[in-house]
Amino acid sequence: MVKAILAAIGPILLAGCATIPSAPKAPDVITYATEPCFGRCPVYRLTVSSDGVAVFEGKANTLVTGRRTFVVKEEEYQAFKAMLEPHRPVGERIIRPGSEECRNAATDHPGVDIRWATEDRSDHLSAYYGCDMDLNRDMYEALMRAPYELPMTIYIGQY
Repeated sequence: MVKAILAAIGPILLAGCATIPSAPKAPDVITYATEPCFGRCPVYRLTVSSDGVAVFEGKANTLVTGRRTFVVKEEEYQAFKAMLEPHRPVGERIIRPGSEECRNAATDHPGVDIRWATEDRSDHLSAYYGCDMDLNRDMYEALMRAPYELPMTIYIGQY
């Protein structure tokens, strides 16, 4: 009887020494949303995760309207991220008429709202492409081209 009790207690005592594996790291997520202009600018929302899951929501002037889920390759995600990364603020950056960063604004241009979320930080860039167009030309061009690093032409057409 004593042997049976000791045999039963042994595994219980050893279980106390076991380590619990840590939870897997949450994927990084980039949300990229375009805004309307006076004209036929594509309006959509794109959410892309570092684990390869992407969700497209076409709203107006896109080849596809509604929600579509698709997969992106690691190199596509990295290229998309790399195109946006130089313009990622620490915290929040607003470039809109009426903000400190918009001294001169042309009307009827589109804009973009980008959010980055990682385990340790989240950042936000909101830019109206009509703000200080000469000063911000390179940034606006990179922001507009970034989605084309992903397989997006079937949803929004050619750049």
